[in-house]
Order: sequence, then C-alpha cells, then structure tokens
Amino acid sequence: MPAGIAAVLLMVVSANYFPINGFRLPGELGKLVIKGTKITMQRPRLKGFTSDSRPYEFTASSAAQDITKPDFMELHEPRGEMQMQNKATVDLSAKSGTYDIKSELLTLRDEIHIVSSTGYEARLTEAVVDMRKGEVVSEKPVWVKLLNGFLNAKRLEVVDNGGLIRFGGGVAMTLQPDKSPAKVSER
Repeated sequence: MPAGIAAVLLMVVSANYFPINGFRLPGELGKLVIKGTKITMQRPRLKGFTSDSRPYEFTASSAAQDITKPDFMELHEPRGEMQMQNKATVDLSAKSGTYDIKSELLTLRDEIHIVSSTGYEARLTEAVVDMRKGEVVSEKPVWVKLLNGFLNAKRLEVVDNGGLIRFGGGVAMTLQPDKSPAKVSER
C-alpha cells in the first residue's frame, strides 16, 4: 500500500511539474515531504463558502497525515478567517490541532486566539469543533473580552452555529459601565 501511494504521488507531481501535452492539475501542491509513513504538506490552504454562502479560508504552517491512520491529520499553527451571519469576520489561530476526517471533529490546542471584527476576543487552551453540527466545546478555562468587560469560565459550549453560547464551571464576569458622562436634564 505505501508503495502504491508513493507511485500515485510521483505521478501527480510529475504531471503537475512536468506537463505532458499541456495536461496540468489545477492548483499547486506546495512543498510535499514524505518521511516514513507520514506525508507532510507545507502551507496548505483551504478556501470556500459555507452552505449559506459565507466565505471562509483556513491555512496552516504545515499539515501531516500518517498513511497508517488516514482519518487523522495533524495541523501546525492553524489559522482561519470566517464570515459570520451578521457579516462580521472572525479570525482564529492556534499552535496545533488535529482533524478527524471521518467524524469531522477539529481539536485545537495551545494558545487558541479568536478575534471578532465587532470587538469580541477569546483565549482558550483547548477546543473541539464539530464541523457537522456547528458546535464548539471547551472543557478548559476560557477568557473572553466583551464590549464592556471581561468573562472567565472553566467551560464553554457553542451550539446552533453560534446562535447560543453557554459558559459554565464557575463563571466570573467583570462589567465596565460606559465611562462617557450621562446627559442629565434639568427641570
């Protein structure tokens, strides 16, 4: 099986970089490294639209897949940009992650940083994203910057594609009221 995969990869690379009769595959493969049973691609990029026509783009510094475990992909420094239903954008980054292709579960780890164009920001140490259901769960501490304060919790759950966000496990919130002076009417 490994020899067959290597032969197919060799044919794809040959067709892409040494075209015969003008045949060339669409897109670029980037730098591909094969070491043992692992295939690593440098700077992979996935760009597209959600089922309701919102654009997204995901990249990573590298992605590795072990041919003995074809359903799992290791991601190094994954990044993503997505448009929300209200046209705001959300940028996401993490140090590492894994993607289970069969169950469509993305697990992000270490220094997860989420920033919204509307002013919200979140920091997590781990999150599991169910791509099919549009749900996110984190059983680790989460810090969220709100428009008028901060929130700390030990658990986070996002359901209904972001329609509902639940915090749990001990929630502490600090609100900072608007500091602009209120208009006082005189009678």
